[in-house]
Amino acid sequence: MVDMLALLQAVPEAVQAAKNTNALLGAGIGLGLAVIGAGIGLGRIGGQAAEAIARQPEAGADIRGAALLIAVLLEGVTIIALVFALLFKLIA
Repeated sequence: MVDMLALLQAVPEAVQAAKNTNALLGAGIGLGLAVIGAGIGLGRIGGQAAEAIARQPEAGADIRGAALLIAVLLEGVTIIALVFALLFKLIA
């Protein structure tokens, strides 16, 4: 392990390659978590909204509006997370 660190410190190109690899790995993990989180969140929003409308059909419009607002906010956060992850990938 110490020998690997000595090699990395001696060669600047290897250091830059290691940083680039770690940045790409971080961007990939960030993209994956953002997409998985958005999928889970949107699935829960849709399922709970359908269940709420089934329980109280007369409040369907209000429930649908609230669910749509939350879904739009979730999509906005997801798009921002994806943009940041892609920026980190491009900067590296």
